[in-house]
Amino acid sequence: MTRRHFAFDCAGGKLAATLDEGAASAGLVIVGGGNETRAGPFSSHARLAARIASAGHPVLRFDRRGVGDSEGVNMGFRNEAEDIAAARTAFHRECPALKRVVAFGNCDAASALMLAGGEGFAGLILSNPWTYEDENAAAPPPPAAIRARYAAKLKSPREVLRLLTGKVSFAKLARGLAGAVAKPQATGLAAAMRDGLTRFDGPVRILVAERDRTGQAFLAAWDARDSRVHLCPGADHAYSDDASGEWLVAQILAALAGE
Repeated sequence: MTRRHFAFDCAGGKLAATLDEGAASAGLVIVGGGNETRAGPFSSHARLAARIASAGHPVLRFDRRGVGDSEGVNMGFRNEAEDIAAARTAFHRECPALKRVVAFGNCDAASALMLAGGEGFAGLILSNPWTYEDENAAAPPPPAAIRARYAAKLKSPREVLRLLTGKVSFAKLARGLAGAVAKPQATGLAAAMRDGLTRFDGPVRILVAERDRTGQAFLAAWDARDSRVHLCPGADHAYSDDASGEWLVAQILAALAGE
């Protein structure tokens, strides 16, 4: 595997990119989430790119405007469509044998791809899409997660004893129960993501890590009948354990194979 770095133009500035080369005609663009650089959190995107490239598929990662080594002003994931389109164009230029390019994004990178309507890609892999209006807020647990937590507590004799002996705040309990029965509200962002995705006519895989609050909130705001949703049991937001990581790689390779 050969890894090389280069830069491409976007809105008058230079964006930094890294390419893991491969001979296959189907390639992957990894869109970074948050304000993280193209290496990903704890170099997870770099490792993921190496895994996919070892299977023969070229992989492009890039820093959007104002992030990492790229020039320009960081305008956030809601305004990333131009950066993503420029990355796809650069990928085709650097790898002229490419016939299909699939995009992968986790968290608000998945949201950016949805808002952009797929940006001309052949397929999309959308992981734990971010649906909270405040992009800087910590993800609160959705009602389904709160219900599961309280159900587990009520099955525990120790927790029941704490309740009966006054060691549990009834005010706090009441607030928790109110949150557990609250109906999830579709946000403006979630609606915009849904509308954007309807403009895309290629194959879509929506990946959700079972233990991730962002993924749980997405499920609460999304159509439960959507057959494109795939749940990874026991996974956290970054698919950091070995089994979850292998599951993620398998999902990406299946998408690249056109399955």
